[in-house]
Amino acid sequence: MVKKVIVVLCLLALISCETNIDFRENVASFLIPKPLELTQTEGFTSISINTKIVTTQDFIDEANYLQKLIHESSNFSVDIIVTNEIPITENAILLVNNSKLAANLNSEESYKLTISKSKIEIEGSTTTGIMRGIQTLRQLFVDEFHKNIKRNEWQLPLITVKDSPKFRHRGMLFDSGRHFFEVDVVKKYIDLLALYKMNVFHWHLTEDQGWRIAIEKYPKLTEIGAFRKQKDSSIYGGFYTKKQVQEIVAYATERHITVIPEIELPGHSLAALAAYPELSCTGNTVEVTNEWGIFKDIYCAGNEQTFIFLEDVLTEVMELFPSEYIHIGGDEAPKLRWEACAKCQKRIKDEKLANEHELQSYFIQRIEKFLHKNNRKLIGWDEILEGGLSPTATVQSWRGVKGGIVAANNNQFAIMSPTTHCYFDYGIGTTDLEKVYNFNPIPAELAPEKHQYIIGSECNLWSERIPDEENLDSKVFPRIFAMSEVLWSYPKEKYFNEFYARVQNQYGLLEAKNVKYGLEFVPVSLKSTLNDDKVQIEVVTKHESFKTNYRWNCEDCDTIFREAPAIIALNKSGVLEIETFKNGKKYGDNLLQGYQLHKAINSEIKQENLYNDVYKASGEKGLVDGEIGSKKIRDGNWQGFLGVDIDCVIDLGKEKEVTEIGANFLHKQLSWILIPRNITIQTSVDGLTWKDWGTVESKVDPKNKEVILETLSKIKSVEKIRYVKLFAENLDQLPEWHDFYKGKSWIFIDEIFVN
Repeated sequence: MVKKVIVVLCLLALISCETNIDFRENVASFLIPKPLELTQTEGFTSISINTKIVTTQDFIDEANYLQKLIHESSNFSVDIIVTNEIPITENAILLVNNSKLAANLNSEESYKLTISKSKIEIEGSTTTGIMRGIQTLRQLFVDEFHKNIKRNEWQLPLITVKDSPKFRHRGMLFDSGRHFFEVDVVKKYIDLLALYKMNVFHWHLTEDQGWRIAIEKYPKLTEIGAFRKQKDSSIYGGFYTKKQVQEIVAYATERHITVIPEIELPGHSLAALAAYPELSCTGNTVEVTNEWGIFKDIYCAGNEQTFIFLEDVLTEVMELFPSEYIHIGGDEAPKLRWEACAKCQKRIKDEKLANEHELQSYFIQRIEKFLHKNNRKLIGWDEILEGGLSPTATVQSWRGVKGGIVAANNNQFAIMSPTTHCYFDYGIGTTDLEKVYNFNPIPAELAPEKHQYIIGSECNLWSERIPDEENLDSKVFPRIFAMSEVLWSYPKEKYFNEFYARVQNQYGLLEAKNVKYGLEFVPVSLKSTLNDDKVQIEVVTKHESFKTNYRWNCEDCDTIFREAPAIIALNKSGVLEIETFKNGKKYGDNLLQGYQLHKAINSEIKQENLYNDVYKASGEKGLVDGEIGSKKIRDGNWQGFLGVDIDCVIDLGKEKEVTEIGANFLHKQLSWILIPRNITIQTSVDGLTWKDWGTVESKVDPKNKEVILETLSKIKSVEKIRYVKLFAENLDQLPEWHDFYKGKSWIFIDEIFVN
C-alpha cells in the first residue's frame, strides 16, 4: 500500500511539473532582432498533442517545417490540416495568407504573429513572410525546447508582433576555401541565420588555398585543387560533392535562405591553377598554397581557354544554385603576370584597352555577359569598379564605403561590407559587439534619393584564422546579433544597453544549440596618463558587471594577482597583466600590455608624414606613450605608414643625458609590412644644428614570411641632447619578388625610445 502511494505521489509530481512549465514573461527582453511592433498581455497558451497546424496548400512546406520543429522537442507530433479557407479554429497554429501585409509594411518578408489563449496565428503575404514569423515563434520557446528536451506541453506568452525588415539583403559570407567545414557545420549556420532573420548565405567556395566544389568536367579541381600540403607536411583539405551541395541548398531553401556561391576570378585562383596550370600566364606548375596573402599567379586574361573553362565551371555551378546572383570575387588580382604576358598584352591591344585595369574590367564584363545569357546577375568586390564598372553589376564594398557610394551614385546596387564593421574574422579588439551595433550601412554622405541602391550588408567571415567549428562560433557569436539588428530592425534611435541586455538572454539558447560563442568586447582597456618619465595606468572596464585583478611583471616585482586599484603607477619597464571576471566567471584571455619607460615619454613629436588612420596607435603621441606592440598588427599599439617615410622630430622638453636611441618595428611581408632597411638618427640641443647619432641596419630578411619584431637602436657614450630626429625610408612600392609587386608597402613602428 505504501509503495502504491509513493508511485501516485511521484506521478502527481511529474504532472505538476508538466503543467507548470515556464514561458517568456518579458518577450521584449528576448527577441533579436527587435520587432517593429510588439505588445504582450498576461498569460500563456499551450502547444500539446491536441494542437493542430491549419494551413492552405500555399504554406504546406512551412507547415511541414514547423511540425518537424515541434516534434523534435516534444513527446507528441502536431497534425497538419490543409484547407482552402482557414476556419476560426481553437487550439491551432494558423498559417494565414494576408495579402495586405506586404503592401502595408513594404516588404514580402513582412509578417504578423498573434498568440492568444485559444490559438496562434501567423500571417504573411508570402511563404517567406510566414517563415520569418515561424522564426520569431521559435525564439519564444524556453531554452529547454532548443535542447530538444521532450515534453508533453510547451507554453508560449500572449503577444502580438507586427514586423518587417529594413534591408532586403542580410547576409553572412562563409569561407570554406581557406578552411574546409563539413556539411553539418554549414547546415548549422544556415539554420542559425534563419533563426535571427538573416536571408543570404554567401558561400566562398574557391581560393588560393583550396577548391571546394566538385565540377564534373574538370575533376582535377578537386583531385588536386582541394588539398594542400601543410607546413608540417600533413595533407589538409576537402570538398563538397554535387549531392552535398544540393542537400545544403535544399536545406537553406526550406528556411528561405538564399545561397549565393562565389567562384573567385581572376585572382585568388592558385588552387585552380595547380590543377590546370595551362590557365595561367606562365603555364608553370604551382602548388595549392598553405600561406595567407595575395599571390601573383592569376587566370590568364589573354588565353581563350580561360574563358571556356570558367564558363564550363559556372554552367555547372548555376545548375546547383538557383540564386539570382552569382558572386565572382574580382578582388586582389595583381597585374604583374598580365604585364609580362604576350597573350594578355595582345588582348589589351586587340580590345583597344588602356591598361591592365581595363583588362580586368574586360574580364569581369565578359563573365557578366555569360551570366546574363543564363538569366543570372553578377556581384563582385569593389575592385570591379577599376577600369570601368559594368552597368548591371552589384558592388560589394569592403575597402570602406567608397565603392558602394560610387555604385549607388551610378544607380547601381551595392552591398556594404566595410572592414571597419563587418569583418568578423577580425578580433573584438578591432570590431566588437557595440561597434557592429552602431554600423550604418547607408553612408552619411550619400544623397537621400540614392539610399534605395544600398540593398543591405554582410558580415564577412574569412577563415584564415578559423580552423575549426569552435573558432567559427566564437567569431560569429554574439556579433551577428548586432548585424541582425542593424539590417532587420535598424532603429533610428539606438540604445546599446537595452540591446546588450537582450544579448545576455540569448546565451541559453546558444548553449542549447551547442554554439561556443565568444566575447562581446575586450573587457578592459588601459588609459595611460604620462607624467615626465612615469606612466600611470587606469584600468577601464567595458561593462559594470566586469571585475578585474592585475599583476605587474618586472624586475624585483611581486607577481601575485591583486584587485586592480583605480590607478596603477609604473616606474619600471615591464608587462601589466589584467584578468577579468563577468558575473564571477573568467571572461576571456588575460590582457597583456608591455611598457617601455624611457626619457622621451610624453614628449612633443612632430611628424612630416602622417600615419594611416587605420593604424594610429594612441594617436598623436602614440610613438612616445610607453606602450609596446605585440605580433598582432591590430593590437592598437602600432602606427602604420603606407607608402610614405617616417620622418619625425621629438622634443624632450629640456636637455637630458642620453646613451641610447632607437625604435621598435614589425615585419609581416605577407601583409605588405616590411621593416625599413635602416634608420637614421640625428640629435640636437637647439633644434637648428643637427649631429649624426648613427645609422642602424635591419637584420631581417625582407623575404622572410614569419612575423618578426625587431628593435633598431644605437648606443653611444653619454651626450646631452634635447631634440631627436628619426628617419626611416619606405620602399614606396613592394619589390619585384613580392606577390603584390608594385603595391604600396607599410612600415609599422610602435615606440621611439630614448635612454
